Amino acid sequence: MTETKPKASGGDKKAASGKKKGKLASSVYTISGEKITRKNRSCPKCGPSIFMGVHANRVMCGKCRYVEFIKK
Repeated sequence: MTETKPKASGGDKKAASGKKKGKLASSVYTISGEKITRKNRSCPKCGPSIFMGVHANRVMCGKCRYVEFIKK
């Protein structure tokens, strides 16, 4: 009879990276009563389903890389 090695437990997997999984709905939308509004702008090229990220000196789309610079 041949012996089989026992399967390794979960210790072989790589450690999870420190990346964020996503934003909570409360950080993207404002809820007041029965009305829900968006906090961030939507991309003019991609459409209303894609949010633009707000940075210190620019507003940028993460999908198509459209950028609008903010004048201060």
